[in-house]
Amino acid sequence: MNATGALGRYGEELAARRLTAHGMTVIARNWRCGRTGEIDIVAHDGDTLVVCEVKTRRQGAYEHPMAAITPSKADRLRRLAACWLHRHGGPPPGGLRIDLIGIILPRRGAPVVDHAQGVA
Repeated sequence: MNATGALGRYGEELAARRLTAHGMTVIARNWRCGRTGEIDIVAHDGDTLVVCEVKTRRQGAYEHPMAAITPSKADRLRRLAACWLHRHGGPPPGGLRIDLIGIILPRRGAPVVDHAQGVA
């Protein structure tokens, strides 16, 4: 695994811990749907299904991770969510939500984790 892959995996682990700490249940990680792509984390928040995109950046290296949801990325996330629902029996009673977790790793100190709900 290269450095970028390791950074992404570390961020996904932090995100999964954050979701769990806030009472959510992670049910899948790195779930693939053919050529459409990959969902970083699928979780339940009560009776709501949450498709979660995780973006991790080193401080100062690139744009803020929360700026990563472009219109094309949002469309891809919606297609991935539809694929998940199709393969897993449709939407749960609480419906579906697409979230973004942005993680910034400073040179020193603890990672900064932002969780935006309903981004797409």
